[in-house]
Amino acid sequence: MAMTTRQRARLSKIIQIVIFVGVIVAVVLQVDWRILGDNFFAFDKLGPIFPELITVGLKNTLYYTVISFAFGLALGLLLALMKMASFAPYRWFATGFIEFFRGVPAILVLIAFGYGVPTAFPGTSWPQPVVVMVSLGLVSAAYIAETLRAGLQAVPKGQIEAARSLGMPAWRAMVTIVIPQAFKIVLPPMTNEVILLTKDSSLAFILGASMAQYEMTKIGRDGITSLGAGITPLIVAGAFYLVITIPLSLIARKFESRSARTKR
Repeated sequence: MAMTTRQRARLSKIIQIVIFVGVIVAVVLQVDWRILGDNFFAFDKLGPIFPELITVGLKNTLYYTVISFAFGLALGLLLALMKMASFAPYRWFATGFIEFFRGVPAILVLIAFGYGVPTAFPGTSWPQPVVVMVSLGLVSAAYIAETLRAGLQAVPKGQIEAARSLGMPAWRAMVTIVIPQAFKIVLPPMTNEVILLTKDSSLAFILGASMAQYEMTKIGRDGITSLGAGITPLIVAGAFYLVITIPLSLIARKFESRSARTKR
């Protein structure tokens, strides 16, 4: 007897599940769990990097992220307003800045500021944390500027016109009406930008640093050579990044859900 369409679909799903489970079992059986444990999960050897991983690495990672984001947010708002300005040179400058810093890898910006500035200006030497925060802040500003510009343009023009008809100056209408609404619109992508900055802070290792300036990845990298625990220190450092980024992802989803309900 010929199968119905529903029966064929059900059989197809069962076959796919069997194949998927079979592949997983085959991979699991091929893994050398002893070597994997010695190199990836040797948690008993991690004592020497605690509590520095938390008191130094986690603290500096959060410090670099928060300051870089604050700098990027202030500069990004200025760039967004410049890109929307009627004065052409402002638009040209903002466009050039945004395209440049969105187009080059963050690690190249870090190298340029860390090694290029002292070379170009002999006698000038910025502290490593300042280089990290300025470099990441500039890259972040380029992305935030485009996000904010989209948010500013999404605010209905009728609200600006209503404010102006009440005698409110243009700058005051922008500060008190348009910008606050734009920030509400762009909260989800802003949260994603914080997540990206958190991960990009791991690039600080390229500049070298004293122990007091280490972030989590640097402590994990040093642990690989000093503890004899394989890459377990990096696995743990990665877990701490997840402790930061997963709650931020949940917050971004909550903002997106709230924004979607508001639009209905």
